[in-house]
Amino acid sequence: MLKSLIRTSAALLVAVSFGLSCMPVHAQEMTQAMAGGVVSGANTAIRNAMSQPQQPKTVTKRQDGLQSSVAQVPPVSQQPVGGAQQAGLPVGFNYFGDFSMADPFGDIGNRSGKWLQGGMDGMLSYGFSPTSRVVASYYDLQHYPYGFNSGTVPFYLPAGLPANSCVNLDGSTKGGCSPENLDMTTKDKFLLLSYEQLISAGKVKGRDIPLVITPTYVARWSQIDESGIASSDVVSFVNPNNGLIVNGNSTRSAQYWSVAITAPFLKTPRMFGTFTVAPTWLDHPNGVNITNHAQLYQILYLEYSVTKSLRLFAEPQVSRDYLPTDPYPQHLAAYFVGLTQRVAKNEFVQLVYNTGGPTNYSPYGIEYFQCSMLPCSTPGHSAPAIGGLKASQLQVQFGIGSPVVLPL
Repeated sequence: MLKSLIRTSAALLVAVSFGLSCMPVHAQEMTQAMAGGVVSGANTAIRNAMSQPQQPKTVTKRQDGLQSSVAQVPPVSQQPVGGAQQAGLPVGFNYFGDFSMADPFGDIGNRSGKWLQGGMDGMLSYGFSPTSRVVASYYDLQHYPYGFNSGTVPFYLPAGLPANSCVNLDGSTKGGCSPENLDMTTKDKFLLLSYEQLISAGKVKGRDIPLVITPTYVARWSQIDESGIASSDVVSFVNPNNGLIVNGNSTRSAQYWSVAITAPFLKTPRMFGTFTVAPTWLDHPNGVNITNHAQLYQILYLEYSVTKSLRLFAEPQVSRDYLPTDPYPQHLAAYFVGLTQRVAKNEFVQLVYNTGGPTNYSPYGIEYFQCSMLPCSTPGHSAPAIGGLKASQLQVQFGIGSPVVLPL
C-alpha cells in the first residue's frame, strides 16, 4: 500500500523520530492535547482509508475489432481482510472517556514519591460522512516540573539594602539560606473544538493518498497548588523583560487557533505511522507576551500492533508553547512511549512514559528569587524567576471507547 512512497518517507521520518528522542525534551501539555484531541482522529481516518481495497483497474479488451472497457473487480462475495472497513472517519456519534493518574520522575527534591492529582478526559464526536466530522474533547493533564524543590538559588534584595542572600528550595535553612518549599503540582485543563476533513492528495498505483485537515480552537486553564486557591493558576513570577515582579496574573491560561495537517508515511499489517504539522497562534496575547506569530507544531506517530488487543507506540514531537509568563514562545520537544491494552470490547488500559523540556529557556526550574520591597516575606513582595519547565512522568489511564495516544 503506497509502497513506493512509503519506503522513502518512512526512512526519513523514522530517522527524525530517533533524533528527537535523544534531545533534552519536555512533556509539553499543549502538544499533548493536540496529539490526543487532533491527531488521534486524523490517524483513525487515515488508517481506515488506507485499509480500503485497491480501486478496480480498467483494461481494454478487443471484441469484434472494437475496443471496449472492462472493469476488473473481485468476485461479489469477496470481502476485505478483517471484514468490512470504514472508508475514513467514523460516521454518527463516537466517544471515549477515562480516569487517570500520574507519578512524576526526576529531580523534584522533597516532592519525590508524590503522586499527582488524578483527572478525567472525554471526547464526543459526530461524523456527517466518512470525510467530515465535528469533535469536542476535554483533557486533564498532570505534571510536576523539575527544579522547584531542590538546590540553592540566589536571593536578590532591592538596591541599597544589605548584601544579597540565598534560598534553599528544599525548605531547609542549611548554609544560612532562607527556606522555601514551593508546591508546583499542576493540572492543566484543555477544551478542544475541532472540525476534521479527510481529502485525497492524489493517487499512487491506483490508491488515494489520504490527508486530514483539522481546524481547531483550544482553550486551556490550570490549577497550581502553590496558588492556595482551588482551580487557580495565579502565582507571582519575575517578568523576564524587566526583572519586575508580576502579581495577580494567570500563568497557564491561554486560547489558541490551529490548523493541523496529518499525512501517512507507513502502513503495513502491523505498523502504522503519520506525521502532523500544525501552525498555531494565540487567540490574543496575555501576561508578558510580546509577539504573536504562528508557531509550527510537529508530531510524529509510530504504532506497532503486537496482537489485536495490544499495541505499542512512540510519539516524538516538537512545538512552540506560548504562556502568559513567556515573552517569546518556548521551543519545545518531547517524546512519548507506551502501550495500550484493550481488556474488553469497550474498555482499555493505557500506560505512557513521557519526558521533555524547552531548548531555549534555561536553567530548568527556578533561576533566582527577587525581592522588590521590605518585608520580603509579605505576599507579592518576592517571587521566583522561572527558567524552563522540564517534567517526566508515568501516566496511567483506565477508560471506555477508543483510547487516544495521550498521557492522561
